[in-house]
Amino acid sequence: MNPSWIYLSIAIAAEVIATSALKVSDGFTRPLPSAITAVGYGLAFYLLALALKTIPVGVAYAVWSGAGIVAIALIGYFVFHQSLDTPALIGIGLILAGVLVLNVFSGSGGH
Repeated sequence: MNPSWIYLSIAIAAEVIATSALKVSDGFTRPLPSAITAVGYGLAFYLLALALKTIPVGVAYAVWSGAGIVAIALIGYFVFHQSLDTPALIGIGLILAGVLVLNVFSGSGGH
């Protein structure tokens, strides 16, 4: 596997962790979640920059945002007990399908 895809995968995980911590930081009034948010976003953008050395920016950002949206929506549902109605579930499914099509069928990804 291309190291850039590993960087991108870890960047997505760091961004998802940072966004989850942002939710519980209570407007940056809680020190630990606030620190996790700052470190997570810093790590995420650093690793995204490394990934962009070989992955086209449009492809990397599509995967980054799509995977992040799906992961955060699921965390919101399961961890924060936020509801997802049918249109939201359909939209998330379409985003996931787009990311899969991009990675499986497109030659633009630089795999």
